[in-house]
Amino acid sequence: MKLTLSWLKDHLETDATLAEIVERLTSIGLEVEHVDDKASLKPFVIAKVLTAVQHPDADRLRVLTVDTGDGKAPVQVVCGAPNARAGLIGAFAAPGTYVPGIDVTLTVGKIRGVESRGMMCSERELELSDEHSGIIDLPADAPVGTSFAAYAHLDDPVIEINLTPNRPDATSVYGIARDLAASGLGRLTGGGIMPHVGDGLCPVKVTIEAPELCPGFALALVKGVKNGPSPKWLQQRLIAIGLRPISALVDITNYVTFDRGRPLHVFDAAKVAGNLTVRRARDGEKVQALDGREYTLTPEMCVIADDDGVESIAGIMGGEHSGCDENTTDVLIESALWDPITTARTGRTLGIITDARYRFERGVDPEFMVPGVELATKLVLDFCGGTPSEIEVAGYAGHSPKIVSLPLSEVKRLTGIEVPRAESLDILSRLGFAPRGSGDIVDVKVPSWRPDVDGKADLVEEIMRIHGVDNIAPQPLGAHDAVNSKILTTLQVRTRTAKRSLAVRGMMEAVTWSFIPARHAELFGGGQTALKLANPIAADMSDMRPSLLPGLITAAQRNADKGIGDVALFEVSGTYEGDGPDQQRRVAAGVRRGTAKLDGSGRSWAGNSGPVGVFDAKADAIAALEACGAPVDRLQIEPGGPAWYHPGRSGTIKLGPKTVLGTFGEFHPRTLEVLDVSGPLCGFEVYIDAVPEPKAKPTKTKPKLELSAFQAVKRDFAFVVDKTVEAGTLVRAALAADKKLVTGVSVFDVFEGASLGAAKKSIAIEVSIQPVEKTLTDEDFEALAKRIVDNVGKQTGGVLRT
Repeated sequence: MKLTLSWLKDHLETDATLAEIVERLTSIGLEVEHVDDKASLKPFVIAKVLTAVQHPDADRLRVLTVDTGDGKAPVQVVCGAPNARAGLIGAFAAPGTYVPGIDVTLTVGKIRGVESRGMMCSERELELSDEHSGIIDLPADAPVGTSFAAYAHLDDPVIEINLTPNRPDATSVYGIARDLAASGLGRLTGGGIMPHVGDGLCPVKVTIEAPELCPGFALALVKGVKNGPSPKWLQQRLIAIGLRPISALVDITNYVTFDRGRPLHVFDAAKVAGNLTVRRARDGEKVQALDGREYTLTPEMCVIADDDGVESIAGIMGGEHSGCDENTTDVLIESALWDPITTARTGRTLGIITDARYRFERGVDPEFMVPGVELATKLVLDFCGGTPSEIEVAGYAGHSPKIVSLPLSEVKRLTGIEVPRAESLDILSRLGFAPRGSGDIVDVKVPSWRPDVDGKADLVEEIMRIHGVDNIAPQPLGAHDAVNSKILTTLQVRTRTAKRSLAVRGMMEAVTWSFIPARHAELFGGGQTALKLANPIAADMSDMRPSLLPGLITAAQRNADKGIGDVALFEVSGTYEGDGPDQQRRVAAGVRRGTAKLDGSGRSWAGNSGPVGVFDAKADAIAALEACGAPVDRLQIEPGGPAWYHPGRSGTIKLGPKTVLGTFGEFHPRTLEVLDVSGPLCGFEVYIDAVPEPKAKPTKTKPKLELSAFQAVKRDFAFVVDKTVEAGTLVRAALAADKKLVTGVSVFDVFEGASLGAAKKSIAIEVSIQPVEKTLTDEDFEALAKRIVDNVGKQTGGVLRT
């Protein structure tokens, strides 16, 4: 939000300096981001051309002698302006002056052999307008030798405020002045607007077909206007805040938008066919807007239409067809209320950013709808003349103020400061609130311009920011009498260790959006209504992510598009299965693309390494789980995973039959096609919040287990089983044969052949046996081997290969 100091003082009667105003704005929550005191215009002075003769070597140049009013001899200036003449008074820039319109610092130079010591400036060169056909021509009584900026009232500082989204009332100069007055920095003025006397009813009627999108609409007709340039003071204010003056009618709407936070629109009445209708746009309906672009509309958007079609995109931008120009004689002034969510969604969908949209999507003062038309009508009559009609109001049922119950003791509880009751009530009253009550609990009526105030905490904030947060005394942190307990939660520790373990494996951490397109959410198990955003910031950010993988995969593809095809990325963050806090998960996920293997191999003198695959993803997943404290020796790997993985090159990590700790694998070609990415790509997701909590440590130290004094022995077994039997099942069966003696089982061979029979395979395992109590005899080994064979046969149907 930008404003000039003189503009602010239209509504604030104060003797405060610029520095005091800036300091107070920041202290009451309206943070000043920048102040431009117009220092760039201070070097320009008013000067008079004494003589003007033809340049000896250029037909379009003249050599001027200029009196700069400093009492010294006139200076020589070479000028190409067609209006340069003796007696002209204009703006002069001496050597060393920076000219902002041409981004040049002047020096003494020669132009076609004639020395020039300065420059007579045009309005464009001083960034006052686009006019550059001639140099500035001031009245004969302009004081030569004085500051041009002061004479033209261009030395008006510009204040830029960084507004938070919850302060729609501060999107106007008047609203900012109201806050400053409430803080005690002056007196609020210029708020009253006298209603005009209309000459008959407005001939154009308004019908609201979508009242849920438009709670109110006000319209007035002014006939017989003459649309020309707006007054110089108005143009200068608009230029100062970064707007380009267009015409009196358009400049009036921009002025009221910033002065009172009330966006307006003006129609050329001669171009409006019949009456106006506020309705939803029809699917595929198009409109040529004032920015010269054509927009295709949808039924979720609100429009103002006449008998011929759409005339305006409601709350955002008017149509080019009914815009005002120099030939406009009758003008319709519109002031309406628009649904904030619909306005925001329409603007984002169409990609239109306007000052009107900025205010409507935050919420405008409903009670200023009709006064806004009154103010605009008065300005039109002052600048353009004409005869106004009465105001046509449709749909507006009046404002029902919110009543908030405020226990004044909450001020102390929430802020730690004791603000006297009388001061609290006085602050609220000065801000426009209406507190009522005699005890600790008062009922506060919220003004119409503060839609952001909903509860008692909001009122405490209002009291606190005016009372002054600098009144909060600093308090040292209390010392602890005992050793601090654990600070980080188990989940925080796991998040940290998971990140470190994946980074050690050569993966780069990425931070992706929590919002993804609907088609991506549906592909990864989401898409339900609970995950859809009511007001997404963009059309392709409509759903909360059910998985980290879509963001990581697309991030890997963006790297590939820029020439970095071998990339490994990971992220540890939240995913969402519903809208409740218990339906959020903490997940560690990663993807590898191209040849981004753990060993870093890619192109080398030894030849290209193979592409990443399912076992790379499996190793990453196991490493992340191990870092989080999962018992990796007891994990079970089942083939197959969710539908976004390749069915034959993926797996699911379990701890027991029910607890799923993660999935991994190469991605399904259909997944890559929907995401518009290319492979090879593999990835994993592990649920670090599903890892069992570590067992409590014993209060007393237990003796360490002693190493066995007996020699460990290894025995090999080969079993013939069905092809469908998994090696992991056979390993678990062998381990369970004797949990005391069998310390390890590993697979060292898998064989298939005709000699085994159809649909059969041989799995050879090595069993590690560690005696504990005594040296095993041959009979002991035979008994153990029998238990192993029997257990494997019982659980897998396998028989010992002979």
